Amino acid sequence: MNTDVNILQLVIATVLFFVMMFGIGFILNMLLKTTFFPIYLFLIVLVPVFIWQTWDNTKTFSGNFTSFTFVDILPGIGALIGAYVSGTTIRLLRRGGYKMF
Repeated sequence: MNTDVNILQLVIATVLFFVMMFGIGFILNMLLKTTFFPIYLFLIVLVPVFIWQTWDNTKTFSGNFTSFTFVDILPGIGALIGAYVSGTTIRLLRRGGYKMF
């Protein structure tokens, strides 16, 4: 029973990160008139912050990176996909003739 709850939490966290990054990316794309700025923001700011937050000084350099598990990485992948989909959505809306996007 406990494994089912953990898998459900992982699915909910991944979908939540996808939706949050899609929403934030969509708003940033509308305001800044860029297309894939949220992906660059994600890679330049959020990934290093996540690595810094989980860094353990008692482990070696390679030990820190190998300590990440599928559960740690999957929500981040969901957020990255959300950033990409927001840029694609903005691009399709602009090609469709919507001037506000």
